[in-house]
Amino acid sequence: MSEPLRERRRRMQPGLSLRALVPNAITAAALCVGLTGIRFAIAGEFEKAVGAVILAGVLDGIDGRAARLLKAQSRFGAELDSLADAISFGVAPALIVYLWTLQNLPSVGWFASLAFAICCVLRLARFNARIDLPDQPHKQAGFLTGVPAPLGAGLAFLPMYLWIASSRPEFSDPIAISIWMILIAFLMISSLPTLSWSKLRPRRNIRIEIIALVGLLVAALLLEPWFTLVAISLVYIALIPVGLIAYARVRRQRAAARPAPAEPT
Repeated sequence: MSEPLRERRRRMQPGLSLRALVPNAITAAALCVGLTGIRFAIAGEFEKAVGAVILAGVLDGIDGRAARLLKAQSRFGAELDSLADAISFGVAPALIVYLWTLQNLPSVGWFASLAFAICCVLRLARFNARIDLPDQPHKQAGFLTGVPAPLGAGLAFLPMYLWIASSRPEFSDPIAISIWMILIAFLMISSLPTLSWSKLRPRRNIRIEIIALVGLLVAALLLEPWFTLVAISLVYIALIPVGLIAYARVRRQRAAARPAPAEPT
């Protein structure tokens, strides 16, 4: 085989270049961490199980930024990321919550776990189907559609944060947890416009305060991790109606800026 042909075939293999190894390796690590969370849940170590999924979410946030920084985005990486997300933020949380409390309500509890896992997969499939489409109104306005999969997994664990922090049995009620899981599942596949990181970017005149806030947040996670995770989850839930209001304002501004149709002569 000639050298130019070999080089051309090498370039056609997506995700296998040296630069792409770093983000894809981080994605693979996130997948392994998410699966390890299931192993912890089987052993009854639910704090470690939740921590593993949260760590997978952190790695998921790093791999995309690493790919953009290294200019190593590829279709292979996007597909690998979606498959890893489906397991780490769909299958893993569903099984962890089921093993924690939903198994006490076998039929309804398993249905709620299935709903969460399926809706996460459907969300990721919808994202992949639209990844190359330019006419996405939410994306064009700087918003996301529905609750992202990693955040959905974090919200699904909200009752577990409360249970671990307080040890109160009412936070592990299987009926309430089933309803909560189904609600979060439908938020993930909903068409609600939610705030993206670009919309949450702080103004220049308060960035010093944001740095201080992030430092305090990290300290709070070290000192009181579960109550801090509860606070973060509640803040995000409160931001959902803010996203609706902000998107409605953007739509009104765009409609006002759109030129009026010409009158027929």
